[in-house]
Formats: sequence, structure tokens, C-alpha cells
Amino acid sequence: MTKPSKEDFLNGQLLLIDKPSGWSSFQAVNKLKWAIRKKFDLKKIKIGHAGTLDPLATGLLLICTGKFTKKIDTLQGQVKEYIGTITLGATTPSYDLETEINRAFSTDHLTEEMIRNAVQTFIGEIEQRPPIFSALKKDGKRLYEYAREGKKVDIKTRRVTIFEFEITSVEMPKVDFRVTCSKGTYIRSLANDFGVVLKCGGHLSSLRRTKIGDYNVNNALDPTIFGEELLRKE
Repeated sequence: MTKPSKEDFLNGQLLLIDKPSGWSSFQAVNKLKWAIRKKFDLKKIKIGHAGTLDPLATGLLLICTGKFTKKIDTLQGQVKEYIGTITLGATTPSYDLETEINRAFSTDHLTEEMIRNAVQTFIGEIEQRPPIFSALKKDGKRLYEYAREGKKVDIKTRRVTIFEFEITSVEMPKVDFRVTCSKGTYIRSLANDFGVVLKCGGHLSSLRRTKIGDYNVNNALDPTIFGEELLRKE
């Protein structure tokens, strides 16, 4: 990669990062922040990301530095594209693999046609309820904190837009998909609701964010590689 200068980072850079599985978005930001500060001997630098990815998800994370942090709200509002896998026949409390399966269901009644037709239920503007295992706040406390304490919380639905939702492969019980959606959409909730519509339960078993607006993960760097490249001596 072409190495930006200290002034470049301070004035503002938009960095395309391919977040690995197991990393939080915060960890990815901190990895870059540490490398930039170390490279240029900076005491501090503004840096932040435009749209959280769950730890188990991979893919595109837009990270802004310096004056570009003012663009974060605009970047977050762009259309996002994801690919992933929904596993039918079982649910989890977190709607993904962060928690263990809590209920299992038969999928014997399903046909591939039923699965492919079910996506039509979700196209357009829909009401969606965020997962209890999420970082959203209620009364000043993260929802996942209530969940880990075993407390029930009334979570309000939110209006989101699903622009495209297509099934790319069906190999029961796994269903691969591609979706484009608005800001604030929870793909985990989409996976759970997909299972509800099909009357068989479902959870998200893999997720990768491939695009945010015109930005593509194909042009993104692993955060560790970014740090190594930046710190490599000329």
C-alpha cells in the first residue's frame, strides 16, 4: 500500500479494513490507532469506525482518522451489502452462534421453493426488533448486559429497509444469502425472522459485509497487515 504521512492521517484518511472473525470493531480501530501513533510518535489521534460489525462477522469496516471522523455519520447512512448463511431448524438467544442452540425444530415440511419464496416477505420497509444480545442501550445500559443477567427487556421495533434479499444456495439446513439493506438493519434478526416465517426456527451461522455504498471489501486490508505495512521500515 502507499503509506500516508502523519499529516495525511491528521487531516483525514478513510481506511478500508477487512475485519477478521473474533475481533470486535473496537479492537480493529485500536489496532490501527496503535500502529499510527507508534509510526509517527503521536500522543493522540482521532479515529473511529462507521458501522459496527459483530465479533463473529467478517468484512468491510470503514475507519476514519483525523478530520474525516466528521464523515462517520454520512458513511453509516449508506446502503450495506452482506453475504452469509442462515441455519434452519434451530434457534439461539443471540440469533447467531454467540450463544448455544436453545430450541430445535423439524424442517421436514420445507421445500426449496418455500425457502426461496419466503424472502419476499422481507423486501421493502419492514419493522424489525433488534436482538437482546446487542450493544443498543436502554435506560443507559447495553441490551446484552440485561441478556447476560437473564433479565427480560421490552425492545421496541425499528423501521428498516431491505432493498434486496436473495437466496444463493440451499443445502439443508444451511441457506446462503445476499442482502442489501439500510442503516440499522440487524442481519441476525433477519435470520431469526426468516425462521419464524418458515415455521422452523433459524439462526445466523456466518456473516460477511461486502459493501458500504461504493466501498468494496475487495479493496480492504486485514488490520494486522495494515499495521505491519505501516510500521515496516523504508
